[in-house]
Amino acid sequence: MRRARAYYLGRRRYASIHALQLRLLEARREGSVGDLVLLVEHEPVITLGRSAKVGNVLLSRDALASRGVDLEETGRGGDVTYHGPGQLVCYPIVDLKPDRCDLRVYVRQLCEVMIRIARDHHVEAGTVDGLVGVWVDADKPDEWATAAWARRLAKIGAVGVRVSRWVTMHGFALNLDVDLRDFGLIVPCGIREHPVSSLADLTGRARGVRDVAMSLAPHLADCLALDIDEVRDVSSLDDRSLEDRLRRELATIAPAAEVSL
Repeated sequence: MRRARAYYLGRRRYASIHALQLRLLEARREGSVGDLVLLVEHEPVITLGRSAKVGNVLLSRDALASRGVDLEETGRGGDVTYHGPGQLVCYPIVDLKPDRCDLRVYVRQLCEVMIRIARDHHVEAGTVDGLVGVWVDADKPDEWATAAWARRLAKIGAVGVRVSRWVTMHGFALNLDVDLRDFGLIVPCGIREHPVSSLADLTGRARGVRDVAMSLAPHLADCLALDIDEVRDVSSLDDRSLEDRLRRELATIAPAAEVSL
């Protein structure tokens, strides 16, 4: 297992974190930083993946802005996604070389993290052939016996990744206690026939984003096969101080640093 660091960033706007991911992706490709996982809660934003269809955003940019919702294009795979308060977003920036170069396996690992978080909330979830993300039976959330037996499929977690020279960015978004009405602004991931749900909607309550994020090290370590000892809370730092700290700490587990040791 390769050493990695995980950080909770608090609630931040999407554009600044997307730019940070791009810079850290390049640093990881160069080997000046080690593997890392960013955990964040976003201000309301609609993101467009490479396969996004314009018609899946149901309001204009101006109309969204009047509601306090940003609209951002990204380089991830997939269609249209909503992020907002009450949703845990996870961005691993890890090098899959030399022995993990299988994108399907990596996506499955991301889904497994969400499935375990759901189970911590007494919700059983799983994946569905032909549909990306993590799903539940909304009529029986404490059971999952594959989609064939589900009475009413509902999506609780989205996945969208980008891989550059086998270094990853983007990741997953899991609905803890997000306002589900905001998903009415889009056709989530281009899927019209199944609704979006959340752990709070299914059970009546869910742990807060910070609480879940700060307890996530064991699931991240097990599912992603990374040596992560804890999640560090850096939510109080401004954007510049945040990047400075991440680069400084991640340099100590960079490949070059490991070789020099």
